[in-house]
Amino acid sequence: MQLIQQHQGDYRPYFIVNGIWVKGNSQLLEALAKREEVALIAPNPKVYNDLPNRSDANPRPGSTRGPRAYEWGIGMIRANLLWNQNLRGTGVVVGGQDTGYEWIHPALKNQYRGDSVSHNYHWHDAIHGQISSDTFNKCGYDVNYPCDDATHGTHTMGTMIGDDGQGNQIGVAPEAEWVGCRSMENGWGTPATYIECFEWFMAPTDTNNLNPDPNMAPHVIANSWGCPAVEGCNPSNFSIMQLAVENLKNSGVMVVVSAGNDGRRGCNSIENPAAIYEASFSVGATDILDTLTNFSSLGSVTSDGSFRMKPNVVAPGAGVRSSIPNGAYAAYSGTSMAGPHVAGAVALLINAKPSLAGNVDSLETLLEMTADTVYTYKDDTCGTTTQLVFPNNMVGYGRINLYKALEIIRPDLTININKVAQQNLRIYPNPSSGRIQVQTTTPMGTCQVTITNALGQVVRQFDTYFNTILEMDLATIGTGLYIIKIENERQKVVGKMIKS
Repeated sequence: MQLIQQHQGDYRPYFIVNGIWVKGNSQLLEALAKREEVALIAPNPKVYNDLPNRSDANPRPGSTRGPRAYEWGIGMIRANLLWNQNLRGTGVVVGGQDTGYEWIHPALKNQYRGDSVSHNYHWHDAIHGQISSDTFNKCGYDVNYPCDDATHGTHTMGTMIGDDGQGNQIGVAPEAEWVGCRSMENGWGTPATYIECFEWFMAPTDTNNLNPDPNMAPHVIANSWGCPAVEGCNPSNFSIMQLAVENLKNSGVMVVVSAGNDGRRGCNSIENPAAIYEASFSVGATDILDTLTNFSSLGSVTSDGSFRMKPNVVAPGAGVRSSIPNGAYAAYSGTSMAGPHVAGAVALLINAKPSLAGNVDSLETLLEMTADTVYTYKDDTCGTTTQLVFPNNMVGYGRINLYKALEIIRPDLTININKVAQQNLRIYPNPSSGRIQVQTTTPMGTCQVTITNALGQVVRQFDTYFNTILEMDLATIGTGLYIIKIENERQKVVGKMIKS
């Protein structure tokens, strides 16, 4: 520290990793490099995250629609069935590092652990000066109350815990409390801002960044961002953030990370910290048809040479309606929307069985072992696994299912719960040039049939009634891979077919 001060440099020491953030001139850099105790000098570049609310990733059409009883993603992961058992996240604290949060939003205000009097231990701002290329930052720097200088953070937090009490039931765990850390300015972050937030979650401080208290740490945090290798996070410094994630997990905080939105590039597109790490619980994105989105990044992880299987699981991440600043709501798409579903799910599981708090390995295994099998819109094979083998490098163990998890940890609560059963659909002939016959194992009755192509576009949808066998003529649709989903109030069947 004395050497840095002698060169009139700025610095910030960390305890989550054995490192120091330093800003200074070339003479200071040379002096530090000559010290035997300095093992590595790594750059701290500005990193831009391509957020879903940007002009090149606009919300899907219909984003201004009104509230439902609860959002589709909540039903897809069966969170509503836990709500029926009065499990809504009470007593659990979730956290997030992002562009900040509009804490006074009607869907977030009542769940915020702080209040208008004190934000100590509930909020931290890791943005200490301009790092964005944008000249406008409505929040400023070193802000001592939660503020969102974009819209991304407020949206992700809404998916975790949001509920305004007026019908906007957007959050998975609406009775959990939340805390937050701003690690991005208008979508721009640095390795140092991300690590600073990881450290703050391990032992939150007051708004003067003093008096750290690990007893105030959240149970789980969502990280809907990435640190690209092309902008400074590379194999030479991956180990620094990796150590921060590992230490935070070892302290009892579950680290949920969105997998990324580079799936159109194909396999090995999960390549950025923090999604690449073993200690991160990485999450891909599915759509309303319970199929992997085309944008969800795929494994395995090759950027660090590990060939690690990723993601761990998938969750709803397309057309997800949630909160945005100024008390508004919008639907965004991205794995940024999927990760918060998992963080909220963790809150419900801890609510159901408090002994899971701090037991990160058990929580991760529970979510993985109870996930539903889901598929992609095309016949993917990444690494040595096809999409018919689980876990795989496309969807991991599958889409999380909270009801199945509840059956394991609280079987006393799952008796007589009305649940939606899933089964596979038999299609014959397959491939087919026209007429097909689909068969279910149980009678369907009145139901809806949806057929989508490999791009996720609905090519045919209709209501019908049948027992266990339905015939369809698909001669008019083009050649390619299609997903057929048949659903009623009690069950859902899904199958793939190839139109030749």
